Amino acid sequence: MKSLLKFITCGSVDDGKSTLIGHILYDSKLIYADQEKALELDSKVGSRGGEIDYSLLLDGLMAEREQGITIDVAYRYFTTEHRSFIVADTPGHEEYTRNMAVGASFADLSIILIDAKQGVLVQTRRHARICALMGIRHFVFAVNKMDLVDYTEERFHEIEAQVEELKNELMLESIVLIPVSATEGDNITKTSENTPWYQGPTLLSYLENVDADTDQEEEGFYLSVQRVCRPNHNFRGFQGQIETGTVSVGDKVVTLPSNEQAEVKSILVGDAEKKRARAGQPVTIQLDREVDVSRGCVLVSGTSLKAANTFSATLLWMDDEMLSIGKEYVVKVGTKQIVGVVTDIRYEINVNSGAHQESRALTKNQIAVCDISLLEKIVIDRFDRHKSLGEFILIDRISNMTSACGVIEEILADSEEQTGFTENGKIVGNALFDEYYYDFAHRSVTRRKTIREGYNIGERVELRGRTYSYPKTLDVIDVENEAVAQITEGKLERILSLESYITAEEKVKERKVPARVTVEGFEVRAETKQELITFLQAVQKTKVGTGEENCNPLKAEENQEDWKQFLRFDTYRHIGF
Repeated sequence: MKSLLKFITCGSVDDGKSTLIGHILYDSKLIYADQEKALELDSKVGSRGGEIDYSLLLDGLMAEREQGITIDVAYRYFTTEHRSFIVADTPGHEEYTRNMAVGASFADLSIILIDAKQGVLVQTRRHARICALMGIRHFVFAVNKMDLVDYTEERFHEIEAQVEELKNELMLESIVLIPVSATEGDNITKTSENTPWYQGPTLLSYLENVDADTDQEEEGFYLSVQRVCRPNHNFRGFQGQIETGTVSVGDKVVTLPSNEQAEVKSILVGDAEKKRARAGQPVTIQLDREVDVSRGCVLVSGTSLKAANTFSATLLWMDDEMLSIGKEYVVKVGTKQIVGVVTDIRYEINVNSGAHQESRALTKNQIAVCDISLLEKIVIDRFDRHKSLGEFILIDRISNMTSACGVIEEILADSEEQTGFTENGKIVGNALFDEYYYDFAHRSVTRRKTIREGYNIGERVELRGRTYSYPKTLDVIDVENEAVAQITEGKLERILSLESYITAEEKVKERKVPARVTVEGFEVRAETKQELITFLQAVQKTKVGTGEENCNPLKAEENQEDWKQFLRFDTYRHIGF
């Protein structure tokens, strides 16, 4: 059985991507006679003065043929004596970068064309960066249009130096440079006499022999459940594709995120019952007991996978509408779809230089590292450890547009575990450090949730941020946890229960009243002990009145009149832009 290589061609506009693939198909006699005849006839009215225009084999849209550029992704299947291929010919224009990213998501190898006259361009760097982002590890840099620079070795080596710099910047694993002419056929399917100084393989020869097996070593076994099969009341099977590892009847597996253990009772591959199944096979797995599993859950064995709800990721923004912090999107990871929020843009990556730049919003085709928070915990992992659970897309909830694609770089500590201030089991929340910004695009105020480690007694607390500045001595009141964190001269001094805090206040006869805030950063304007008690009682009344055990009292809509008179937002906070 012939091996299959899936590859992509990309590069700047008019670098010759479609012509290159068309020439491979034509020279290798991989097209039908009627296609060959139609190509020759179409070329007579083309842009090459009657000579064969090989790009017409791939540019199928009328708009593409009229403009002489590729707009959509063109997929072609062909086979030679040595190998089978699926190629995605992608557009080079910056406007269609998102189309190119779609093609890159399926490929094992990337052919990036470089115009010998222009060298490495910004779009070349963008495409290389996106391919690396999508997990492609093998790159062929085809230096095209060598006929227009008289096949000079010096020019080839100049571009080779530029590519080497790009390789080091993006940490590309495997690269090969081949001097070619897509229109004349030099070094495409046969060695060219015009480049006697080049001793490497032709492009087709390299593609036929390269070992581009990109299956990374992932620990253990896991399967993302795509469907729960219930043909009758006696059978309940979990269907999906095994992403890595093997599974056998009798194996113990764990269901995530419910974290239940069960034994594999039977395995179906198609309609045939098997004792064992391996990575890549679509299966139906039946367990020996009832477990809490639905679409999006994961069956695992021998792996450290776990559920989380916050992560940092590198993403490519693909939407015409700008990304702004705080907007909700549907996040699709594996077979799971869940609502999530981009809580922070850490930095934008300059496509040309790779430099990190501060940014508060992203426009189409920009790449950035962002923090994302999900509505609930799901099974995710870093892209370099578990590929299918480390790649995701963001979908606009209104337009249903695929707004971004990305890969998970780091699992962050769960927001539930961000204890803020802690001492001997006593906890005070840390929403004190959230940032608020006015979003011009949506004409609304959005909150950027800060993900940070908790503070322990004696540690210095960072009391200044972009949109807040608190006094060095501060009492932080957490009604929900009935506790108060006392910060003195910038350090966490102690945590008291709310009852002890009020009692301590009663015993102090003469003392300057410290600054007091809620965990959200609102100033509590209670000058006396009685005002403080009145405020706390009013908030407790609101908490009970909502009928929800864990309601946040400061967000309740009922019974607000009694306590909102004590709060002021802009004493220590302001709205950023």
